[in-house]
Amino acid sequence: MNLQKRTSRQATAEARPVRRAGLALAAASLLVVGGTACESDGATPAGDAAPAASASTEPGDQTASPSDTASPTSGEGDGPGKSSPDRTEKLVDGSEARITEVGEQHYVAEIVSKGAVVATLETDGHDAGLNANGMFVALTLGGDLASWMGNDHQGPGTFALEGGWKAKVTKVGELRYRAQIIGHDGVAGTLETDGHDTGLDANGVYIVLSNGGVISSHK
Repeated sequence: MNLQKRTSRQATAEARPVRRAGLALAAASLLVVGGTACESDGATPAGDAAPAASASTEPGDQTASPSDTASPTSGEGDGPGKSSPDRTEKLVDGSEARITEVGEQHYVAEIVSKGAVVATLETDGHDAGLNANGMFVALTLGGDLASWMGNDHQGPGTFALEGGWKAKVTKVGELRYRAQIIGHDGVAGTLETDGHDTGLDANGVYIVLSNGGVISSHK
């Protein structure tokens, strides 16, 4: 995804990137707080334009199940305002995501396992992310979804991420971690969990930060 403009909907100046939506973010420190259902400092890596960070929402940390931390929904595959999803994608652990577009840059992805909705991610002004027992899921403002396992680090600490990024993870409270996404030009964006996971699309690099301080990236 592209790291691009941020929405003012977050009190802490959320960063709003979208690779496919084509929104660009300034390489300045932007704070993003996870939103509806989920729980990650950066300048651009060498050769890339100054990226922007986008926020995400996600529940749970690496040791919690999606049903423990996400906001479950009633009814399989029913997105807000729609009776059926726009598309369904398989996730790396064998479950599936039912993705519905409910507005401009506003998507809902229901995580379905064994016929039951166990977690929901929603992009509403920022990207979303989730750590579900070691499976990381990111949903972008453009409706792109990625899932992966591994490549995770337990914060606090500074860690190398995919795409030449680094993350400086600090603990700022109970179930509250902050990750500065850093590139060659300095801090490009900030992710912060506030009781739930959060996620980010950094120029095509998906990043998830859990409320337990676990950070992972995928390209």
